[in-house]
Amino acid sequence: MNPISGIHDKENIPRLVSNHLDRQRFDYEVIFTEYAGHAADIARQSASEGVDIAVAVGGDGTINEVARSLTHTKTALGIIPCGSGNGLARHLCIPMDTVKAIELINTGKVEAYDYGVINGLPFFCTCGMGFDAFISLKFAESGKRGPVSYVENVLKEGLKYKPETYEIVDDNGTVYHKAFLIACANASQYGNNAYIAPGATMRDGLLDVIIMEPFNALDAPQIAADLFMKTLANNSKIKTFKAQSIHIRRKQPGAIHYDGDPMMTNSDIDVHIEHLGIRIISNPQAPEDTTHPNPLLNAFSDFFNNINNVREDIGRDIEKGGRRIQAINKVLLRKLRN
Repeated sequence: MNPISGIHDKENIPRLVSNHLDRQRFDYEVIFTEYAGHAADIARQSASEGVDIAVAVGGDGTINEVARSLTHTKTALGIIPCGSGNGLARHLCIPMDTVKAIELINTGKVEAYDYGVINGLPFFCTCGMGFDAFISLKFAESGKRGPVSYVENVLKEGLKYKPETYEIVDDNGTVYHKAFLIACANASQYGNNAYIAPGATMRDGLLDVIIMEPFNALDAPQIAADLFMKTLANNSKIKTFKAQSIHIRRKQPGAIHYDGDPMMTNSDIDVHIEHLGIRIISNPQAPEDTTHPNPLLNAFSDFFNNINNVREDIGRDIEKGGRRIQAINKVLLRKLRN
């Protein structure tokens, strides 16, 4: 358990585990992490000792630490999601409610899933470069968690970011794209139900590669709405394909992220999938097809459509240039906080 990850209070979780874990089926121990990388060390030791399940209690960063030590072992990953995004848990339909997540572990149903590797670093949800990696750096530096903080960073920093030209090589040859970001997805979403790859499955042995082309300020609300409505592939600014592995070259070193954790790397980036290389406690009630839009997300679509209308109104009234962009983003931030 990571005591400081995410935005949720974990004080009661050991008590809930004691009350709701099937004690006739499992013995258990709760261990609190004490430093970065400690969860990986604990999980590695657990796998070497033949522990059946190592449960990550935290967000995608904690889950990544635990999971990367369990790849190609017999020890299964369990998840009690307590992070700010919970992308992997949401993709796998792990309940956000702690008691229900514990009860799911009681079922003991284990499935094998794919995971990805970027420049030697395992990831289980998504990795990428470009704007999302840039924002991951800003998000980490801000010290604030949660979706509001993330979107604030997007709005404040987005106009500073300059798209890059990437050379992308896969089995079909070489292509060049000027891109705002390139994401490689094993699972369908970043977290908070923002679906970067709505059709992704963690058992097909393939990466879903998403190229987001440069766009202007008035395009942003529609892209955001498409993220939440699982319709991003229909957007004209998005190009997608699947591959087992790709090599990406950019003009200079820069940031990448893996499951939201940023790091700097050189100009050459290798990404590939490891097929069925991690065992995870799964949800037997999870729907086989998760690509259909959830009606509950209509509220998000309405929200972003309203923002789009505001942008258009402001665009007619404010002269072009820096003053226009600043005014638009002030309105966006005020609406977000409201």
